[in-house]
Amino acid sequence: MQARLSYVIKFVGDMSEAVRFHRDRLGLPLKFQSPEWSEFATGETTLALHAASVQNPAGTVQLGYAVDELSRLYADRAAAGIEFTSAPQPLHGALLARFRDSEGADCSISGKS
Repeated sequence: MQARLSYVIKFVGDMSEAVRFHRDRLGLPLKFQSPEWSEFATGETTLALHAASVQNPAGTVQLGYAVDELSRLYADRAAAGIEFTSAPQPLHGALLARFRDSEGADCSISGKS
């Protein structure tokens, strides 16, 4: 089962300024913008800007992966050596779970089943 990088989430303190930077200076195509979440088309991986919080300070980054069968990966988590911090739960038409990588960074992973 191969995971693929689907999102890079950057936490920002000023959404409008961050959107202007990525759109106007870097030239990334803006998919949509809102006060809490904005997305840019960057090929197979989406750059998402998310409003910063105490848990996710401005300037930090979180990686989002995708697999075809998240339920299977979750069931085999011990064999895969993944420390899940939340079980798969439905969100926006997919299953989404959270795990810690080898450095302890919080990551998300989605799948259709």
